[in-house]
Amino acid sequence: MTQHVAIVGGGTGGTVLANDLAERLGPEIDAGDVRVTLFNADEDHVYKPVWLYVAFGQREPADGRRELRDLVDDRIAIRHEYVIGVDTDAKELELVDDPRPVNYDKLVLATGSEVAPERVPGLEAGAHDFYSEDGAERLREELLELTEGHVVLSVVGSPHMCPAAPLEFSFMLDDWLRERGLREDVDITYTYPIMRVHGNEHIAEWARPIFEERDIAVETMFNAEEVDPEAGVLTSMEGTELDYDLLVAIPPHTGNELVTEAGLGDDWVDVDKHTLEATAAEDVYALGDAAAVGVPKAGSAAHYQANVVAERVASELRDRPATATYDGKTLCFIETAMDNATYVAFDYDDPPQPGTPSRALHWSKLAYNESYWLTARGLL
Repeated sequence: MTQHVAIVGGGTGGTVLANDLAERLGPEIDAGDVRVTLFNADEDHVYKPVWLYVAFGQREPADGRRELRDLVDDRIAIRHEYVIGVDTDAKELELVDDPRPVNYDKLVLATGSEVAPERVPGLEAGAHDFYSEDGAERLREELLELTEGHVVLSVVGSPHMCPAAPLEFSFMLDDWLRERGLREDVDITYTYPIMRVHGNEHIAEWARPIFEERDIAVETMFNAEEVDPEAGVLTSMEGTELDYDLLVAIPPHTGNELVTEAGLGDDWVDVDKHTLEATAAEDVYALGDAAAVGVPKAGSAAHYQANVVAERVASELRDRPATATYDGKTLCFIETAMDNATYVAFDYDDPPQPGTPSRALHWSKLAYNESYWLTARGLL
């Protein structure tokens, strides 16, 4: 009987996983003993880090999209359908437009994160963001019109995709305004919901002096509660009010609702942080943003996790012990200006240690962005 591996989600983790499985299980797939299906409603694969550069006019939206079929090995079946339910007892998937359930033997959830600005009153109408293609384009137009006033960058929701991005936007905005001779006429304030400027204390310690050097005001322990778009006021749960002329927000994030409905976790799938196996169901894995492992919701983490899951799934299908484990490895470039960046690499045991920013590291990040499509194909 053919064994079926179902992957839900065609982002970084799901795409890398699909290509890895095609390579590892090529003989079994060719013999008809294994089939792998990737479910992704959108026909495109989206590389979301591009949106930050779209906001500053350095990239176009098309730079962040490729057809998923062009990125995935031909031995992998792709179904552009919404998976709206998981029955882990029956090992079945429910699709929105097909009454017939889809059976699986191994399931990997790579459903990512979704922004939920509606959770904060006034946020949708009163704030801009660079966490979506449309949002980045609208923000670009606002920045081009900006000549004076007060810009507030508020991290409203945590955890969120790409934890370094709020820092990057703030530092890039400062430099972008200086290049245009506008910095003296524009105040910048950065808010974060805990008592430091970033969730990771090591990165926070590194970043705080940069805010001071750049004259970027900081409000920590600022949990956004309401936005008044007409008055241009952002209010926190702690009672602080900030007047703004342009509000850029990192919206609250949520996981796919099927995770909660399937009893696999609250928003995110509860997993063993080393094996990435779901704790509430057998033969289910999760990776990337969907997995509650305590590492940043970053593409590099999804990539490394995908390799671990591929090795474990391949071993299990061959009735061999699954020994591969994930050590929390994550890497990230952090832009500190329009043409300078630093780099961090860390895992569960070793914390990040940002180095001295340089133009070389900035260009390394841009090179990584360009080579990402090879990474998604499994070629790097």
